[in-house]
Amino acid sequence: MDKSSTRNPAGSLQANGPLSPPLTPSLNGNTNPIGILNGTAGNPNGTGNPFHNARPASPDSSVSSCPDASPTPRPASSFTASSYTTSQTAPSTSDLNRKDSRPLPGSYPIPEIRHDHDDQPRSPPTKPGSSPRSKVRTYTDGRQEAQPFPRLSMPVELLRSAYDVVVIGSGYGGGVAASRMARTGQSVCLLERGREKWPGEYPAATVDAFKELHYSGALAPSWLKGKLVEGGDPTGLFHLVLGRGQSAVVGNGLGGTSLINANVFMEADKETLAMKAWPPEIRDNVDGLDKYYEKVAEVLEPEEYPAEWPELPKAKLLQKQAELMNLGGKFKRVRQTTRFTNGPNSCGVEMSPSSLSGQDTTGVNDGSKNTTLVTYIADAWNWGAEMFCECEVRYIEKIKNDEGYRVYFAWHGRNRGLFKANLHGDLMWVHAKKAVFLGAGAIASTEILLRSRAMGLHMSDTVGQNMSGNGDMLAFGYNTNEPANAIGRETPSPYRPIGPTITSVIDFREGHDNPLDGFVLEEGAIPQALSHFLQAMLDFMPNKKEPKDESVVERAQAALARYGSRFLGPYFKDGAVGRTQVYLVMTHDSNQAVLTLEDDKPVLEFLGVARSHHVRKLNKLLERATEVVGGTLVQSPFYELLGQQVTVHPIGGACMSRDHTGNTGVTNHVGQVFTGEGSETYDGLIVTDGSVIPTALGANPFATIAALAERSVEAYAVSKGLAISQEKNGILNLLGEPQHVPRRHRPSEKPEQLKAMEEHKSISMASEVIRSASELSASGFGFTEVMSGFIHHDRNLTEDNRETYELAHRTAKSLCESARFFLSVQAFDTKELIKHSQHRGMLTGTFVCPTIPGSPFMVQRGEFNLFILNNKAPGTRNLTYDFDMTGVNGRKLHFHGYKVVDSSVALAPFQFWRATSTLYVTVSEHVPGMCADLDDEEAWRRGAVIAKGMMHIQPADFLSQINTMTPTGSNLVRKALSAAGFLTYFTRKSLSLLLSPLASLQYPTQTFSGFINHTPPDQSVEVVASDGVSSRLHIWEPTHVPGNDAKNVRNLFMIPGASVDHQIFALPTIPYNAVNYFTRAGYRVFVTVHRISQTMIAGNLWTTYDARLDLRACLEHIRSVHGPAKIYTIAHCMGSVAFSSGLLDGTIPTSWILGITCSQVFMNPVWGPANMAKVMAGPVPMDKLYSLFAGSWFSCSTSHRDTLVQQALNQVLRLYPQARKEMCNNAACHRTSLVFGRCWNHANLNEATHRQIDRFFGGVNMRMLNLLMRMGYEGHAMSNPPLYEPLTTPDNVERLRGIPVMLFVGRDNAVLSPEATERTYETLCAAFEDGDYSRRVVPGYGHLDGWMGRNAWKDVYPFVREEVDRVTRGEAYRFEEPEDRFKAMVHGGELLY
Repeated sequence: MDKSSTRNPAGSLQANGPLSPPLTPSLNGNTNPIGILNGTAGNPNGTGNPFHNARPASPDSSVSSCPDASPTPRPASSFTASSYTTSQTAPSTSDLNRKDSRPLPGSYPIPEIRHDHDDQPRSPPTKPGSSPRSKVRTYTDGRQEAQPFPRLSMPVELLRSAYDVVVIGSGYGGGVAASRMARTGQSVCLLERGREKWPGEYPAATVDAFKELHYSGALAPSWLKGKLVEGGDPTGLFHLVLGRGQSAVVGNGLGGTSLINANVFMEADKETLAMKAWPPEIRDNVDGLDKYYEKVAEVLEPEEYPAEWPELPKAKLLQKQAELMNLGGKFKRVRQTTRFTNGPNSCGVEMSPSSLSGQDTTGVNDGSKNTTLVTYIADAWNWGAEMFCECEVRYIEKIKNDEGYRVYFAWHGRNRGLFKANLHGDLMWVHAKKAVFLGAGAIASTEILLRSRAMGLHMSDTVGQNMSGNGDMLAFGYNTNEPANAIGRETPSPYRPIGPTITSVIDFREGHDNPLDGFVLEEGAIPQALSHFLQAMLDFMPNKKEPKDESVVERAQAALARYGSRFLGPYFKDGAVGRTQVYLVMTHDSNQAVLTLEDDKPVLEFLGVARSHHVRKLNKLLERATEVVGGTLVQSPFYELLGQQVTVHPIGGACMSRDHTGNTGVTNHVGQVFTGEGSETYDGLIVTDGSVIPTALGANPFATIAALAERSVEAYAVSKGLAISQEKNGILNLLGEPQHVPRRHRPSEKPEQLKAMEEHKSISMASEVIRSASELSASGFGFTEVMSGFIHHDRNLTEDNRETYELAHRTAKSLCESARFFLSVQAFDTKELIKHSQHRGMLTGTFVCPTIPGSPFMVQRGEFNLFILNNKAPGTRNLTYDFDMTGVNGRKLHFHGYKVVDSSVALAPFQFWRATSTLYVTVSEHVPGMCADLDDEEAWRRGAVIAKGMMHIQPADFLSQINTMTPTGSNLVRKALSAAGFLTYFTRKSLSLLLSPLASLQYPTQTFSGFINHTPPDQSVEVVASDGVSSRLHIWEPTHVPGNDAKNVRNLFMIPGASVDHQIFALPTIPYNAVNYFTRAGYRVFVTVHRISQTMIAGNLWTTYDARLDLRACLEHIRSVHGPAKIYTIAHCMGSVAFSSGLLDGTIPTSWILGITCSQVFMNPVWGPANMAKVMAGPVPMDKLYSLFAGSWFSCSTSHRDTLVQQALNQVLRLYPQARKEMCNNAACHRTSLVFGRCWNHANLNEATHRQIDRFFGGVNMRMLNLLMRMGYEGHAMSNPPLYEPLTTPDNVERLRGIPVMLFVGRDNAVLSPEATERTYETLCAAFEDGDYSRRVVPGYGHLDGWMGRNAWKDVYPFVREEVDRVTRGEAYRFEEPEDRFKAMVHGGELLY
């Protein structure tokens, strides 16, 4: 089901039309003259604090010309849950509902630029005290401190065992594959080696950048073989691949190299595509790629640097160089995927204009770069793809006698890399049922294929060959006569902008007899992280080409410029570094590079990197280009010191075949991998990155990589009959939920169905744990552990005692039956770990025991318990490991292990070590559902024993384990407290139970208010039922009339449940209640306060069956005043049961009813487990027992001055069983839960509602309680006692024919079972096959919080209103948001919690 139907993500009201963002006053009253959409003003120290809120400026001249004018606020961002301004002039509804999320031409044309305080501005700032700076991108207003940035990737703990498609890598190839496959409805898993980083998180300082560096390969000058080296962070953003002859720099991270490239969108020239190295499908149809280039361009939205933006010195200098060399006709601006307007991009991600920082190659923090992260990857996420970072894919295995492939990967998370011997040995894996797309980049994908071939996957012998550095060359025009300003800066001056890294080019690809002679020469920029090294490098690099015929004055000026940069730094505008042009050349090399595995590590060897005569020609050109502007040509340090170039565009290695066989390539023309030297290919094993390109392109390659990926994915989709959805995204709420979920196919065989159900439940439970911790901003703690030992495979070892384990261990050791696990333990909430009686953490990793068939095994979402009380032995606590594990053969087994820490460890450190390092292990058959109850410590005994033994921690592994211990939290203080709490608890041998339930009870008070949304009715009338009983009918007139036509007003009748009244719909303690919602949707709302509501007469022994008379009287009144038109009804809980009773027995004519929405129940009340237990408990029914001691009326309210019986009951109710997260000290809440069950998830209520719950609840008389107990037990509506006649007879149900009914229930409803609505739904569907019926389960909600919850306005009301609209106004009707205070609150983020 499309998730968009179940929730309205924050930010979905973001305007994306031609409206401009506001000119918003700053905190000190000054105006931000060039604020950017959802940007972040820099600190005075220039660091750019991403936690400060900023608002965008308007390009509207009428606004900007009047700095003191009142602002016209606009939404700040769709990323944030609450970063909106209040609205005076709100955007038009037509703009808000535009499905095309791209900004209209001309919108948001303000460049994101700031000035430096140490530079003299050409003109003063617009207002005193303003200090514009380049902003670091932020996604929240700073109050969501636990998650200031989006996280599209998921914890590996939530990885499923199998997906339809697995995508390796997230750059251009992987991103395209993930997006397009997700849009076909396939379940998609994306594995990325690097971490997820968003604008605002990329390194700018030198130290931060070097922390992100990973280097590997052969370190040596070109004439030596070199030594294999590896170091740094293996998941760091920058990967320097050292090679023989040429080195390469690639990117790791969610988004791949697109995070750190110069984002130049340049198509390959036709002459290059026509070369014989390409497959005939491409070389004979060079125009065939054009439509795929267009597809890519539609997503990435490349554009040239705007002519109206500030002139860039480096581009101006390159143009001058071109003209002085008579190449002016070859100079042009390049298209690039930098944004120069704010607003949503093509995929619905809010973007900001470029701040012209020149930081592209270390990551742009201003949110202006259309990387794959904010395009293809965000789109894939929105369409249900699941992404996992820090997962280094090692090899791929074709599954024998089964569908698909198994993808093995090393998980670097939880500091697992500290166990170097285990990281690449004990691999995790995921099953790709249909296809694997390799998009990890030319080097990584080739490495994976090489290792896969070594592990038995047959393929062409050409894998790893014909690689190319794309003819990349790097050089510098040092200390020229002209300013270049080519040093990146996080906070650039608007008067000295750097610009994007590359904006212009001398394109010399055309007009050659030999296309290999073509090249492009681009200007560039050096990132800030390298700026302080540049001066020394340029000064001391050998073999510089000095300018000729310089005069004494010119040499003196050059010397002064050099000293200026040395003493005043690289940003001295008249210094040598500030006048240095950066040259980036791409041409055609010899395509003779080879990637091999040495000691299982990839080694690059470039044999004849480039054609020497062509290189000399290019060097002459660079020398001339530098000389004409009075500069010194300096080659890159790699070239001068190691005799090699460095490429940022490695391609090839899994090249397309030019003759349709594996003799000349690894893949065919659409990237399918050959099974050998012939033409046969693997079904569903497809390469989509630069490794398929068979020759250097002589241009920036990513456009071609992405176009080829689009082509390959389209070919696969067509071959499988899959349709790639073309639906446009709305504006994405990246901090919320995706709008789509993949279609998960139900297995045909029952065992597989059970596995799927168990996995779904397991993932749901784990997701809830992680979500709860995130919502609570909880700090966590984790560590990784390796244990090894011996386990004997013997089904007769059934005894659970130390002797049996020791016997099994000795036997296994003699038979060399070794075992090992490599597990990461993570507690997402340290406080919960310490305070909860089970002290549990989550286990993820692998278990290896070759003697057990199916080994190795994958461990997912297991349970670790730290020092839990052992009830079987006094003074003993256990450390337990419980998990299901899945073998490579698909077999699922259960692992149970425990460490025993008893009184024998007292004053005996060695014994304590022995006890905490010895694990007694039982491996048993898996029994479905055995892990469903996490608190069931005996569940592992249900399966038949397969093996037993003992495992130990080795001292060296223990030292590594200590180093892996890592606290998590939103700041340093929280991390420190988390670590202190965990380590303090670990040293204790007992645990104190939580004391919070014994704290003082909260009683009702008259002083606490919090009534923020008083919603009195416009009219209140007395209604008299046929038996003479009076009730009230409250009426609210619509606040908005659709189309301004009174004929469009519809009547809506709403019925509250028992013991409550109209306030549940007109709740004054939340800012946006149900009456507000429906009156602004064009409905005249009628709410009855019937006789069993919160009224004085409710104590007169009335029941739900009696209340049906009040409902008829209300309907009669509505018909008498507003005509006989049918009316739509919304009924909640026992009000719904009363309504169904009237319809079923004919008291209420069904001809009066247009449709019904039933909240939680209709005609089949079925109690939830807790309430059912109350009904069945004891020989005396609860109502009789209460009547005996306290009378016929139970009030949900109480006080300090209540009777002794009631006060005693209040104290007893402290112990009422509740989930921990639902515990509270509110006496009224306790009493409500006793009589009705827990009516809400506390997390959904705000403090005002919960603190004053007594004001919204009355009580219940024992006669009605008796009827409720009986109805809920028997599961159907019935008449009054003593007859208790069932009302759901077939004849009565027949009366409901033709009435559309929607039923919904909170998934966490503790009052009524979800079976209540399910039973009604099945009854109606069985009775009326052509009926209009639907049922919905609302996740995260209980019973009354669907109406009283603080976020019900976005989680519940919308889908109810949609159903009411559909029935009352027709299928074609579309609700348009009126311009009112509620829309302003939504836009301003005031309603979001």
